[in-house]
Amino acid sequence: MEIRIFRQADPEYLLSLLLRYRILRIPLGLTFSVADLARDKADVHIGAFSGEEILATLTLTDSGHGALQMRQVAVDDAVQGRGIGKALALYAEEYAKKEGFTLMHCHARAVAAPFYKALGYETIGDEFVEVGIPHYHMQKRLGAVL
Repeated sequence: MEIRIFRQADPEYLLSLLLRYRILRIPLGLTFSVADLARDKADVHIGAFSGEEILATLTLTDSGHGALQMRQVAVDDAVQGRGIGKALALYAEEYAKKEGFTLMHCHARAVAAPFYKALGYETIGDEFVEVGIPHYHMQKRLGAVL
């Protein structure tokens, strides 16, 4: 498995978009809007690959004030439970630290909150509904790069 960074203009982006659509959007009856795709242009995308096959992906959005939002985290159903999501999240955190960010945060689906908690994220505030399902705002302070 190889984890690598890509941008919207790179060929990996289409693979990540298809994975995000299949894992995150179809089950909720959602599609991507023009605004969703426009937002992706300024973001950093990270994917886990086996050869040219995408296994998992996530997107990082600069929130300002030294914070990055981790969003659109998707792991292919066929490889869930193998630590690929964890490896991807940890890679994203290392990237963030190297780039000078001090906080990573996300809107975690309630079913994914234990995953983030195990990675050291804390819940901020109460449960809320986003895209029709329960979420939690979660965050993690990032230490300095050694």
